[in-house]
Parts: sequence; C-alpha cells; structure tokens
Amino acid sequence: MLVLELNRENIEYDVYSLVKAFYPEEQVAVLMPESRQKNREELADKVNIRVELQENQAKLWMEGRDYYWTAEAHEILRQNFPAGEDGDAEYTRQVKLGFKCFLYDVLCQETGKTLPWGNLIGIRPTKIAYGMLEEGKSRQEILDFYREKHQVSTEKAELAFDIAERERQLLSGIHYEKGYSLYIGIPFCPTTCLYCSFTSYPIGGYRKQVDSYLDCLIRELEAVSELCQGRILDSVYIGGGTPTTLEPGQLDRLLTRLKELFDFGTVKEFTVEAGRADSITEEKLQVLYRHGVTRISVNPQTMKQETLDIIGRRASVAQVEEAYALARKVGFDNINMDLILGLPGELEEDVQRTVDRVVELAPDSLTVHSLAIKRASRLNQWIQENGVAMLHNTDETMEIAAEGAKRLGLVPYYLYRQKNMSGNFENVGYAREGRLGLYNILIMEEKQTIVACGAGSITKRVFPDGRIERCENVKDVKLYIEKIEEMIERKRNLLVED
Repeated sequence: MLVLELNRENIEYDVYSLVKAFYPEEQVAVLMPESRQKNREELADKVNIRVELQENQAKLWMEGRDYYWTAEAHEILRQNFPAGEDGDAEYTRQVKLGFKCFLYDVLCQETGKTLPWGNLIGIRPTKIAYGMLEEGKSRQEILDFYREKHQVSTEKAELAFDIAERERQLLSGIHYEKGYSLYIGIPFCPTTCLYCSFTSYPIGGYRKQVDSYLDCLIRELEAVSELCQGRILDSVYIGGGTPTTLEPGQLDRLLTRLKELFDFGTVKEFTVEAGRADSITEEKLQVLYRHGVTRISVNPQTMKQETLDIIGRRASVAQVEEAYALARKVGFDNINMDLILGLPGELEEDVQRTVDRVVELAPDSLTVHSLAIKRASRLNQWIQENGVAMLHNTDETMEIAAEGAKRLGLVPYYLYRQKNMSGNFENVGYAREGRLGLYNILIMEEKQTIVACGAGSITKRVFPDGRIERCENVKDVKLYIEKIEEMIERKRNLLVED
C-alpha cells in the first residue's frame, strides 16, 4: 500500500490520480488534515509520499528523499495576470499546473517510467485541442502546449489534434443552443461481464419487470417530448445494458412510440447498441431496420474464446460472426465493433489474431478500449485472485489495433480516457469517412444538451455560456419504476427555460 499525506484538499484528485497511474498495482490511501483521527492513527507511520503545497512553492517527500518546487521555476510569477478574481483564479490554475509538472517529473525519476498522456488525468484530453482550435491556434501551438504544459508524448498530442480537427468538422452542422440529443437506456444484459460497472441487470432475473420498465420509460419519453418542444433533435442513441435483450415485440413497442413522439426529420444519426451477439436475432434486427435505425454495434471485445469464457460473455466467436453476417443481410451499412485491450491473459499475439479476424469482417467503425479496472466490477476480485500482471496492455497492442483500423481505411474520430486504465492509455473510436459516430463526439466534447431517459442515465444541459448542469435518474430498476414522476420532475426543473 502507498499512503499519501497532503496538506491541501484541492490537490487530492491530481496527486492521487498521478500516483495511481505510476503505481497501478498498488492500493493508494490519502491522509488529509481533516481525515478521521482513526485513519491518521492507523496510517501516519506508513506514509510513503508527503506533499506540502503553498501559494507559490511545494515540498515533496518521497521514501526519504526531498524534492522542492517554486512557481518561478515554471515562470508563473513572471506572467501578467489581470487584477481581480479572474486574475487570482488564473494564477491558482497556473500554480496547480506547474506543480503537476513537477510531481510528474519526480514520479518519472522515482519509477523510471513515463506516461503516454503525461500529467493529464482528465477523461477528455481532446477538449484542449478543440478549445484551442476554436481560439484560432495553429497545429504547432497546440502540439507544443500538450508537450510543454502537460508532458504528453508527441504521438498522443498528434492523435488528440487530429481527432479534435475531425470533430470540429462534423459538429459544424450541429444545432448547439436550440438542438439536443436523446439517450435511452435499457439496463438489462444477458449476463454481467467481469469488467462491467454500467447500470445493467441480468435479464433472466428481470423478465417480469421489463414491461413495467418500458411503461415508465415511455412515460418519461412522453414528458421529454413536451419539455423539448421547439428544440431540434440531432441524434438518438439507445444503449445500456444491451437493448437487444428486449423481445422483438418490446423493441417494436418502444421504437414505434419513440417515432410518434419525436420529429426524426432532423435526426442525423440513430444508433442502437445491439452489443451482445447472444441477444441478436434476425427478427430483432428487422425491427430495428424497419424503424430507421442507421447505426448498430455488434461487439466481440475479443475473438479469443478462452477470454470470452473468463470475462463471462456467453456469446461464442462463431455467434459474433453469425450476428454480424445477419446485420449485413438485413441491410445495415453502418456497423460498429468494440474491442478491449488488456483483457485477462491476452498477449500481443492474441490481439493480433482478433484484429486480423475483425479486418476480415470489415466493420464500418471500430472502437478500441483499454481495459479500465472499475471498483464496482467483479474484475477487482479477479485481480486479487490472479494478480494485475495478468492484464497486459502495451504500446505494441495499441499499435496492432491502430494498424488494423488503418488496414480497414478507418480514421480516429473520438477519444476518451478512464480512471485506472490498463497501461494508462485511452479509448479510441475509428470509422470510415461518412460513418463517424456523431453521438460519441457529442458526449465527449459536451457541446450540446443530451437528454437521457431510463434507469441510471444522466441528463446534461449545456448553457450558452458553456456551463453544464446535470440531473441523474436512479440506477435501480425497481426504484426507477416507483419514482418515475420524480425523475420527470428533475428533468423539468433542469430543462425548462429560466
């Protein structure tokens, strides 16, 4: 265990995240001035790293070695800041950035490692490039900013820039202030995968509640259609869970009512996350196609059967291939496939075989995930039993996936990161030109209001000044059914114009 002792609350997230990125196999505990006395007594003599950050300087103690930093070292004190609160806030931001650079350098020295994304710890690294492009900054200025201010590798800086540029082109036709996108959550799956932390419940134990859930979901959609009168609907995404755990008649009922309630004349993309091959049938695909769904996912995660067995995906490799062929047969011409790198026991040769098979299938888009170790997933228990060393993600595996996408003629178009990602890498979406996933970009760049319906979904309202406010639906299916009117009222309070 690593124990961090910090003197200021506002640096806890930054310090913890960076230390955890350098020591992914370690459990990390944090001591603050306000920590409970019991915790302080238990951990005080076990401190490995101690940080004291003052207004313009810092002292770092690590395993008996002292390191010092001053704002002058990063020329922060030589910068001109406007008078007043804005200037004070910018000064504080620059100090924190300078301190993060210092902390990153120390951790590099202590571990002998560097991180591909440098000191960046947020989930949306492309937002930096996107914002700078909107300010009129050049490619070189943006790349220099990533490298100098955030110690990002040249490769990742270029990737972030290229994606941001592509995103801006696609979003140029989006209605920001008067537009919105709609997310619909189906919180059921055939089984719960080892790594999953999403709101999902095994369908076998919830069959009797599905129709009641749909009743409430449709009630929520009816309310949203009224609340969003006068707004332009740009994209619709049905996710989960696994939407195709619904029976054909249930899917038809949901989609029929959806099309009655909302004007799809302006919708640029209509996605259904079919996902699990063991939930896909030709009849269900026919329902989706008949209702005008333009984009679906058939997600193998890996084409290695032994791994599928370990992670609890009951669909076989053969079923994945059959589901994909069925989708093409029905007429879908925009099919995504998801892969996860860093799955238990998988090495470079396993990833290569998976990518080679996916290239043969030739999906229209490919989303490559780096395995994220979520506290709420069963994967944590698996790691305790088998060891984190069994999770193998490297520059080589990431490159294998990128090369596979290139062989398919796909370009990177969106990117995000998560906490505790294997290898501290990223998730990248690749797609053919003309098949870029609009909703995926919107959810990452937070440029447009997204209204979300269903258990565990989160609505985000984006205001003209860039401010974002959220309201959440309860995750539990039973509670969602019981409290549907409360969920609707939360949306009303958020979405009704001031």
